[in-house]
Amino acid sequence: MQIYEELKARGLIAQVTDEEEIRELVNNGKAVFYIGFDPTADSLHVGHFMALCLMKRLQQAGNRPIALIGGGTGMVGDPSGRSDMRQMMTVETIQHNCDCFKKQMERFIEFGDGKAMMLNNADWLLKLNYVELLREVGACFSVNNMLRAECYKQRMEKGLSFLEFNYMIMQSYDFYHMFQTVGCNMQFGGDDQWSNMLGGTELIRKKLGKDAYAMTITLLLNSEGKKMGKTASGAVWLDPNKTSPFDFYQYWRNVGDADVLKCIRMLTFLPLEQIDEMDKWEGSQLNTAKEILAYELTKLVHGEEEAEKAQEAARSLFGGSGDSQHMPCTELCREDFTPDGKIDILTLLVKCGLAASKGEARRLVQQGGVTVCGQKVADIEATFSCKDCCGEGAIIKKGKKVYHKAHLAQE
Repeated sequence: MQIYEELKARGLIAQVTDEEEIRELVNNGKAVFYIGFDPTADSLHVGHFMALCLMKRLQQAGNRPIALIGGGTGMVGDPSGRSDMRQMMTVETIQHNCDCFKKQMERFIEFGDGKAMMLNNADWLLKLNYVELLREVGACFSVNNMLRAECYKQRMEKGLSFLEFNYMIMQSYDFYHMFQTVGCNMQFGGDDQWSNMLGGTELIRKKLGKDAYAMTITLLLNSEGKKMGKTASGAVWLDPNKTSPFDFYQYWRNVGDADVLKCIRMLTFLPLEQIDEMDKWEGSQLNTAKEILAYELTKLVHGEEEAEKAQEAARSLFGGSGDSQHMPCTELCREDFTPDGKIDILTLLVKCGLAASKGEARRLVQQGGVTVCGQKVADIEATFSCKDCCGEGAIIKKGKKVYHKAHLAQE
């Protein structure tokens, strides 16, 4: 099976502008394609996972990926899927986030001469002359057509700033610029990006003629993938300092029965023949499938050693042995305790990152969702001593599936 057919078999392709041309380019390793990443944080999250895995698959098939960091578009903000305007970021913050992205992407794709490229659209967008841009690019866009685009329609009632209205033009210009400068002939994105991507394709054709190839492909579940990155307690990050390998493993171990085989098919690199056999699994076999999914993705992001540790820790905890060796841990210092050596439950939950605020911690306790050292905590004024956190540390359980260890650092 060639790569384009594999992408379809894995459920990754939803819409294309010219399937035969795209199949020809991809299957013959002639695609120079880009996927954009807006640097809105200093870490990628699991919502970016599908795009990263797609880049890896296509590079392995001989195609050349471009990871386009939105240092320029990030200063405007994509209105897609938003009910309000994004917070403006400084140039320094954007650059820091870009640097963090590259380190994480290097686990998926190989950068270097003739290999993957990382570009930052700030390098060309920030140099544009406004009047020249209006004359060269603005004349190619119909305001009527732009307002019909889903990314704008959903914002019209609540208000769409002129700043954000320019986002489609900027993203379209990215494709136009990279087509001319680095031979980029294909773009990938989620269904929420379809209008923006078509804008780039049309801009190339209007400026350079119908013979210019400019292809667009939409990923089937990229927008759903973005939602994967959010949980009740925040985002699931690829940075181990933000989401530990254990928590990352547990996130995928806890996907719903209806989603586990779909995730294995789209996100892992297991052979399709093996996955087809797993499609027949049901009942308790789905728990095995979840373990496979969690292990494969944790290995991909954090390496085999961390995946082994996370799996061992999860099996120990949920198997009843209570082994906390590889459990996520927060080290507490003496200053975290009162002079008489106590720490209250609300402070403890916030210190361990199990609640974003004391208000959230209070609700967790009141709803019966917190256990410490095997005992359910019902009192929001409950306290624990330094002794409780010595030795192996205090094991905190949040809900049914989130475990954490609080340990007093040795002085």
